[in-house]
Parts: sequence; structure tokens; C-alpha cells
Amino acid sequence: MWVKKGVIYKPDGSLAHSQSHAQVPFAYKHKDFLRIYFSTRDNSTQSRPTFIDVDYDDPKKILYVHDRPVLELGGPGEYDETGAMPAWFVDRPNGDIWLYYTGWNRTHNSYRLSMGLSVSHDGGLTFKKMFRGPIMDRSIQNPLWAAQPSVLIDDDGTWRMWYISGHKCEVIHDYPEPYYRAQSATSKDGIHWEISDIPTLDFDDFLHAVGRPSVFKEDGIYKMYYSYRHSRDYRTDRNQSYRLGYAESADGTTWERKDHLVGIAKSDNPEDFDYEMIDYANFYQHNGKRYLLYNGNGFGAAGFGYAVWED
Repeated sequence: MWVKKGVIYKPDGSLAHSQSHAQVPFAYKHKDFLRIYFSTRDNSTQSRPTFIDVDYDDPKKILYVHDRPVLELGGPGEYDETGAMPAWFVDRPNGDIWLYYTGWNRTHNSYRLSMGLSVSHDGGLTFKKMFRGPIMDRSIQNPLWAAQPSVLIDDDGTWRMWYISGHKCEVIHDYPEPYYRAQSATSKDGIHWEISDIPTLDFDDFLHAVGRPSVFKEDGIYKMYYSYRHSRDYRTDRNQSYRLGYAESADGTTWERKDHLVGIAKSDNPEDFDYEMIDYANFYQHNGKRYLLYNGNGFGAAGFGYAVWED
């Protein structure tokens, strides 16, 4: 089961670009330290990615806090003009790092999400958009939006992606609440994607939204941690809010939910940062140990913590 180790980081408001939130953490491994990228918000609530460096053996030991965003927002009318949230980092053979990210557009009564791709030539300190437009957006398969991909390259060179796809909104308590499920896609180059018609994680009586799939491959099996919630009162009712799930797949397309194996749940202590919700997990391994980064209350407003797997 997963043994929780507590909060790693929460912004203290001392940096202009990082007034609140440390959302959707991602573990990027360096030789001597772990870099954790995440999304943070300025005083206009616009999100941008940044990072901290931590000690491998004790991730709560923070070695460095970056003092600026690693990616700036797009220009007027572009898909990422009001927010950019990191999703997945892929190392390329030439030393570049590709960052798949979610671009935000505010609308008159809701928001629109699109999937962007940027590149770093300096080891992940700065990223620049590879294209002015998104690599995936609303479409026949994604009626509302497409966002937060998890990306792997199989041994045969096929790129695999699992992402969240917005399918409808329902007005609940006078507010349009989105419903989004997980879907998959394949690519030959990591840029142009063919979307599967088979839902990765489809809607049911409780799963009305999937938050940030995190996929890895182990012993020939695709494995995924994800978060899911109901559409009604999930901001205020912990029984309706995000919790973590787990699923497996033999082929990466058809998945079986095995939530009973997830091994981690919301805290029972109202004082804990993950009492109201637990969400946006990212799995990684180091020196034979298995780790899970995750957010808690307020969709990252309470920061992110970690857990270690113990048999």
C-alpha cells in the first residue's frame, strides 16, 4: 500500500508568478536530484509551469525553488493566452525536452482547454512553443476540449497518449459543470495524433470527470493512476470530490478499472491537506522504490505531497 509522507511544497506567495497553487506535479529525474514541475498561479489566477528541486531520499528537503515560469503564455487569441499547465515531459535523443501542456482560454461563462507542445534546449529551464496552434483541440472526438496528456514511446517507436476529453457541460447550481473522460491516441512523431474510438475510462454513475491520467508500463502491462469525481457539489462535499483510481491494460487501448488496488485514499483527519480531495497523481520510481506525487485540497491550493509504496 502507499504510505503517505506529507506535503512537499505549497507556494508562500512571495513570488509574483506563484501566489497560490502547486498543481499537477510531475517528477523529472536528474542525476543528483529530483526536479518537480508543477502549475502555479499569479494574482490574476493565470497558471504557468515552474519547478522546485528536491532531495531524492527526502523529497520534503527542498534544494531550490525556481523564481520564474519556464513557459510564458500565448498571445491574444491563442489557445494558451490565459493559462498554461504542464502535463508530461519527454526526453529527445538530441538532448531536447518536449513539454506537453494544457492551454487555457476563458470564455464568457466557462473555459476551453487545448493541448500544446513546447521544447527546451537548455535542460528544462525554459521552454518555447513549437507551434502557435495546439496539437489537439476540440473536434469530433473531443466536443468541448482536449487536455492533460500522458505520453509514452513504445519499443516499436509508436507514441502513445492518454488524455482527458471534454464531452458535455450541465448547468448545476447555475454554473456549467464539465464532464470529461479519458481517451487514447497514437502517433508516429509525437505531433500528429490518431484518436482511438474506444474510451479509456468512460462515464458511469460517479465517474463524471477524470483528472490527469498518469501512465507507465511495467512487466508488459500499461498501468494508470488517475483521479475522478462526481459533477455535483464536488468543490464542497468531500464525498463527491476527487479521489484516486487505478487501471490496467494489456494493449494500452482497452482498460480495466481496478480501483480496489489503488492503495491510497483521502485522509480521515480534517486537518490534513488531502482530507477534502486527493487528485492529479504522478507515479515515478527511484533506486528500486516506488513513489507517488499528488495534490490534495483545493485542486492544488494546498500544495502537493508524496507517498512511498510499501509491500
